[in-house]
Amino acid sequence: MQQSHLFAHLARMKLINRWPLMRNVYQENVQEHSLQVAMVAHALALIKNHYFQGTLDANKIATVAMFHDVSEVLTGDLPNPVKYFNEAIKEEYKKIEKIAEQKLIEMAPEALREDYAELIHQDACNQEERFIIKAADVICAYLKTLEELSAGNKEFGLAKKRLDDQLKEYHSDEVALFLELFVPSFDLSLDEITLREYSI
Repeated sequence: MQQSHLFAHLARMKLINRWPLMRNVYQENVQEHSLQVAMVAHALALIKNHYFQGTLDANKIATVAMFHDVSEVLTGDLPNPVKYFNEAIKEEYKKIEKIAEQKLIEMAPEALREDYAELIHQDACNQEERFIIKAADVICAYLKTLEELSAGNKEFGLAKKRLDDQLKEYHSDEVALFLELFVPSFDLSLDEITLREYSI
């Protein structure tokens, strides 16, 4: 059986730094980000199911979310001011992402390609599931801005405002409840969250 380079490429997700044009107190890589997005997407799906009569498969959504940025092992993480500079650049970059995704799928053993295609192209997801993953992606970027601002890095002030506005524009019950339940703790220190968790 022919060797596959797929996982050797995926392992390089940890070498790709996010927010490349901004000064970071803590440098975040794509692998860390992808895990966080998967965890938040899973939580959003659970919130939707338990509080708002949803019928989502939280485990499927979490798995697909883990793969949402894998094309960046071939393309790198293009900074948002470049990626979204105008509609033409945005569309061309999407084409590049699709080519990169297809190259990764073709690296998988032939018997597994269809399975990885569903994860990497996200073809197995319907519109509602795609929204959950996108919302989780934006929430994680928002949490990053909170962490940087909490550490005194004003570089992320405008990014926080932009992402805050974007989350409000979703008008999503599950997003709003996630923000209410989990986000306030990000303004606290480790001692503060530990004392609150274990105080009697």
